[in-house]
Amino acid sequence: MNVVTASDPAMVEVKLGARSYAIVIRRGLIGSLGELIATLRPGAGTFIVTDTNVARHVLPAATAALESAGIKYGSIVVHPGEGSKSFAVFEQLCEAIIGARIERGDLIVALGGGVIGDLAGFVAAVVRRGLDYVQVPTTLLAQVDSSVGGKTAIDSHHGKNLLGAFHQPILVVADTALLDTLPAREFRAGYAEVVKYGLLGDAGFFAWLEANWREIFEGGAARDHAIAVSCRAKAAIVARDERETGDRALLNLGHTFGHALEAACGFSDRLLHGEAIAIGMALAFEFSATRQGLLAKAEAARVVRHLATVGLPTKIKDIPGTPPTIDRLMDLIGQDKKIRRGQLTFILARGIGSAFVETGVDAAEVRGFLTERLAER
Repeated sequence: MNVVTASDPAMVEVKLGARSYAIVIRRGLIGSLGELIATLRPGAGTFIVTDTNVARHVLPAATAALESAGIKYGSIVVHPGEGSKSFAVFEQLCEAIIGARIERGDLIVALGGGVIGDLAGFVAAVVRRGLDYVQVPTTLLAQVDSSVGGKTAIDSHHGKNLLGAFHQPILVVADTALLDTLPAREFRAGYAEVVKYGLLGDAGFFAWLEANWREIFEGGAARDHAIAVSCRAKAAIVARDERETGDRALLNLGHTFGHALEAACGFSDRLLHGEAIAIGMALAFEFSATRQGLLAKAEAARVVRHLATVGLPTKIKDIPGTPPTIDRLMDLIGQDKKIRRGQLTFILARGIGSAFVETGVDAAEVRGFLTERLAER
């Protein structure tokens, strides 16, 4: 295997000075995992955190790659799903890693989707006052979003990702072949985060997605291109604003509405994260158009149309089961991490590719807007 360099078209660099790292994007990379780690950290041991689904399909290839490079490893397998981002599982992982005598010079390997990346990254941030870790994202959502940028967290009863830390990985290994076996629903959910990059800052990319989304779903060059473009967009924003004091908040387009809907559904399979973000982005554009007058209603409709075309939910009524009450949604929105001195902050849009951070959004306007959406049949 060639040494990965900044000139490699399959590599994206997250430029954070001494903490810079590479996102390597290529089919079949899991077989090179051991070599990549050995080159980056000679002599380091590893401890893999994964879930039962990923363990069944990917863990054997990952451990074989580590063994072939002479890297010692341990592992722990947790239940899949948002329920594992809890205090109880967090404690279990911390004790397992300490019990395995993982040293500060060793590495945690987060092998899985967004839940595993968030959970393992947060564990790495605190065990022995900080261990380095490698992200090996196995879902589309994780490859384009949650594995990049160092935001790690577990959930609170009050909401999603309210306990965490900024802790950057030292490497992201995105094997796009791992996406071939994803269930269609999970792949669609990840695609919502790809669309996000076009909507927040790249109208040309959104137009390209409208024309090429079928090939992305089928696999091949278009899929790899979409992942690389998404990673470059996120890497550029993270490099400008690592700790989300400015531009990085743009990456939360659709997330204020989306996280509230996720929490209202109990962080369950009733509404996957990417599905919640799809609804959230549709709501953000509709709110920007109908309540703020920031863009034409036709442009907001274009956004909703594309999300619906690929099979993503775009309305609260698309969520199965009893809808949440307006009071419950507003209470959850009131727990959003972007709130400053009690004022609501939303990511709104002046058009496709022109998102911006708006502070001091009138809660009464949000309540009125959501009341209308909840009444839709």
